[in-house]
Amino acid sequence: MRSHLLNGLTAEHYRRSVTEGVERVAAKLATTDRPFTGVTVDALSPTIDAIDLDRPLGDTTAVLDELEDVYLRDAVYFHHPRYLAHLNCPVVIPAVLAEAVLSAVNSSLDTWDQSAGGTLIERKLIDWTAARIGLGPAADGVFTSGGTQSNLQALLLAREEAKSDSLAKLRIFASEVSHFSVKKSAKLLGLGPDAVVVIPVDHDKRMQTVALARELERCARDGLVPMAVVATAGTTDFGSIDPLPEIAGLCAQYGVWMHVDAAYGCGLLASLKYRDRIDGIERADSVTVDYHKSFFQPVSSSAVLVRDAATLRHATYHAEYLNPRRMVQERIPNQVDKSLQTTRRFDALKLWLTLRTMGADGIGQLFDEVCDLARAGWELLAADPRYDVVVEPSLSTLVFRYIPAAVTDPAEIDRANLYARKALFASGDAVVAGTKVAGRHYLKFTLLNPETKADDIAAVLDLIAGHAEQYLGESLDRAS
Repeated sequence: MRSHLLNGLTAEHYRRSVTEGVERVAAKLATTDRPFTGVTVDALSPTIDAIDLDRPLGDTTAVLDELEDVYLRDAVYFHHPRYLAHLNCPVVIPAVLAEAVLSAVNSSLDTWDQSAGGTLIERKLIDWTAARIGLGPAADGVFTSGGTQSNLQALLLAREEAKSDSLAKLRIFASEVSHFSVKKSAKLLGLGPDAVVVIPVDHDKRMQTVALARELERCARDGLVPMAVVATAGTTDFGSIDPLPEIAGLCAQYGVWMHVDAAYGCGLLASLKYRDRIDGIERADSVTVDYHKSFFQPVSSSAVLVRDAATLRHATYHAEYLNPRRMVQERIPNQVDKSLQTTRRFDALKLWLTLRTMGADGIGQLFDEVCDLARAGWELLAADPRYDVVVEPSLSTLVFRYIPAAVTDPAEIDRANLYARKALFASGDAVVAGTKVAGRHYLKFTLLNPETKADDIAAVLDLIAGHAEQYLGESLDRAS
């Protein structure tokens, strides 16, 4: 079995195996003509259930043949221009190359003696991102597994900085369309069930700062402790961006930690056209960025940034075998001192190779293209009498609802939209997401593929209408 261990003796075996795998994936990408096959759970489960994991195939070719049946054939392919559902981006080739490198070398980014150059590369990228945000010379941060972990760590730091003698008194303020991880983080941090104060949004799905000011004042009046305000730069459902300058002003007035969840909107940090949409982010105390959403990086690639590096001490614990205190005195950089994780992949290498190959402007151009595409899609929807579109896009998300001409029952319209989404997914012709607005079912395009064109959007809208009309026709037949 030693022949499967990667080392100097097996380098040629490694080269052949990886090349064969890459060739399979490349062939799949070149021939995939729709984002999904439409396979069902019931259809695929027996194939996987029948595999005996205690009887290995022993041969790479045989394993890849099997993988075709259990994964590659029926995977949901985000690179396809009619994948329009969630915040999943197609990935750039330099980052995929980095995946191959980092997986083979297998550095762990917790301590210097496990990563060396990897530690310095991650730190350089954190400094680069902090400078793009404008956090100042004392800024720092660390890569994370994703936006949920980044938000959790930011709120942990905010909790400790609040210095309250009672967790029950702490309050977090976030808009009604903020990410669910805010409430999840509050629970994980031991805060009370009333800890998250939900702030209403305006017509454009942006936090109402008048309401925020009112709640901050009420918090102070009631003897509670305002722990953090979470402003969102790119909400999951709408791509909306909260009024960051006004929120920053209120945070300064009330002495509250300002966290900006820019997991989605961080692409604007590289934008050549729309950077001003996140003006005010430079005043944040902490920022979440997900490079694997709008920097076209493979999962996972995320980071949490802080204005004051000293606040990261709240995540620091020392272990003699790992990062003894003497290493601080010897100025040995250990990233575990900043992270909630211990063993951690060298995910930073993906962004490094991307920047060194394409440059920030190359990333920004791609993100600008999807923002422009969303504008074109909004114009299509606004001019189409079959659809109601919720808000003009700030980033690359469109939320809309099919409205039949002859049906007025909102519940029946809900069912028609749900059916259309499900039928479209089952067909494999396109993948779209769904959400609720004011209790009603809506559909959602999340446009993160520069290869998607306005013609693709128009075609998918026709497909949705066709499925919805089929459902309504069958519904009328059943009722008659």
